[in-house]
Amino acid sequence: MNKCSRLLWSSMVMIIITLMFQPSRSDPQINLLNKGCSQYNASNQINFFNNLNDTFADLKSQLTNGSNNHFATAEQARSSDPVYAMVQCRNYLSSADCVACYDAAVSQIRNCSAANGARVIYDGCFLRYESNSFYDQTTLPGNVQICSNRTVSQASAFDAVARTLLNDLELATPKINGYFAAVKRDVDGGTSSIYVVAQCAETISETGCADCLTVANGNIESCLPDGDGRAIDAACFLRYSDTSFFADNQTTNIASFLEGGSSSKNRYIIGGVVGGIGLLLIFLALLIWYQYSRKRKASPRGNVLGGTDLQGPVMYTYKDLKNATDNFSEQRKLGEGGFGEVYMGTLKSGNVVAVKKLSVNSSRVKTEFDSEIRLISNVHHRNVTRLLGCSMRGPDLLLVYEYMANGSLERYLYGDKQGSLNWKQRYRIIFGTARGLAYLHDQFHVRIIHRDIKSSNILLDDEFLPKIADFGLARLLPDDRTHLSTKFAGTLGYTAPEYALHGQLTEKVDTYSFGIVALEIVSGRRSGDMTIEPNAEYLLQQAWKLYESNMHLTLVDETIDPNEYTPEEVKRVIEVAISCTQSPPSLRPSMPEVVFMLSSEYPLDQRPPRRPTFMDQENRSPLETSTATADSSMSRATDTITDVTGR
Repeated sequence: MNKCSRLLWSSMVMIIITLMFQPSRSDPQINLLNKGCSQYNASNQINFFNNLNDTFADLKSQLTNGSNNHFATAEQARSSDPVYAMVQCRNYLSSADCVACYDAAVSQIRNCSAANGARVIYDGCFLRYESNSFYDQTTLPGNVQICSNRTVSQASAFDAVARTLLNDLELATPKINGYFAAVKRDVDGGTSSIYVVAQCAETISETGCADCLTVANGNIESCLPDGDGRAIDAACFLRYSDTSFFADNQTTNIASFLEGGSSSKNRYIIGGVVGGIGLLLIFLALLIWYQYSRKRKASPRGNVLGGTDLQGPVMYTYKDLKNATDNFSEQRKLGEGGFGEVYMGTLKSGNVVAVKKLSVNSSRVKTEFDSEIRLISNVHHRNVTRLLGCSMRGPDLLLVYEYMANGSLERYLYGDKQGSLNWKQRYRIIFGTARGLAYLHDQFHVRIIHRDIKSSNILLDDEFLPKIADFGLARLLPDDRTHLSTKFAGTLGYTAPEYALHGQLTEKVDTYSFGIVALEIVSGRRSGDMTIEPNAEYLLQQAWKLYESNMHLTLVDETIDPNEYTPEEVKRVIEVAISCTQSPPSLRPSMPEVVFMLSSEYPLDQRPPRRPTFMDQENRSPLETSTATADSSMSRATDTITDVTGR
């Protein structure tokens, strides 16, 4: 071999070796999704920055040298202005890309200067620090979806596969060690694919991960059939795309986490056999799947750095809240409900809040106030109003809630904004309210029954998403009791007959009230207002007769553009609402079932609703007569009946 040949051969060998050992293309995925800085600055900035720098250095050291190079927590609590921090990378990133994403997050988060709390979320990682431990937090206000607005081809097929896969990951991820799953699934016979990733912070419990992903899945579904979607929250991340953002060899086999289930969870009893045996089996399978996916096995809360206790509410002074509301002036008054008067308040920080002055002063209520407020301050759901804090030392008991600028649903149905809601907004309010009640009944660690669901207790945020209010001092149903007899604490016209007359309280009382509110949203009519022509009827009577005659659409508010909705969608909402008002309560669906019925397409006529008890016009029982009388009183004056809790 001559010199030229040897040189050429050597060059070829070097090229081959270089190609064989060349690392894959780096991609730390630093597309910025969300950034937030606290409105409060550290009191001692020298101590703060020393603690922050040491914490960031500790995090990087763990990512670089630790056994887990994708997740780390660190804290520096010496002197004043402590710092608690957390970083988490998506598991499909290489160690180098994880560190690169972390470095970018540190650079970005330092723009918050001396803020005592901040977070940065990229596609590839997130970084957060606070002045208090937050490692056991799950879902918080501010959870959002980020959609691409890029529609895919074969949208219907993509949508169907995506929803199934997102539901699968919502169910499987909390059961996987490390709370991470990446799955690829073919669409339309393999002509395209969908890639989905779900991840939770490793410091929360299995139940916390499940709750967070339930909210995230509900958010991200509104992106479909866009080609890309993301949902972000305090402790979880969900993303799907029609283009690959992780390698095919980094997928997770989730099949084993979708199998089986606890027999104690499959407690839905399917109604009488109607239709063919095949349809019945499909219906049964759908209900069992939904129950298993929503009812999570209880597990202990995370025990990280001693952070096992639930966070309590912020304790405000009576003087501060008095000043924030200009001494509870009439100009600041937002309204008055069963609990008391509500005022708009502006705190020293500039934040606007709603301050409720409770109209209860009994010694029993004051004794129970502290424990109940500490419990409900940990209710975090996008469809439930957030309790921020309270004041217990003063002439009145005060609650501080997040402020809703759009006010209550009642304003948009019967007040100065009447007729301004379109069908899409009304449907989102109905569905969101159902989700909020399902959370209070089944997903919070203690079952909470609201007892007074009505349009004035549903508030609307800036995007007209509903938030359930006034559940603050609701009685709690113990887990070991099937019902609770108590004095009536609801509003006539919305209250289930068994509760109004006999004081029998179960979560099905809220189901009944939800059904009435849903009919009000569809029709734009108050439940207690009676129509005269062609017959004298209350709203529920009219809705039932139209249902029997298959004339559902006659009930729809005339201010809604018929081009905004499909007849099938409206019929489904009305039929679900009617099924919620059946008697006895055992016939009513649970609120998780209501959510499922509204969000799926299984045939409702497999379990047709029965005529509500008080609708028997020919032979009314005493129960029906009393209920009708109560409704009549409601039409003259919407009086709230109160018990010793002041509701």
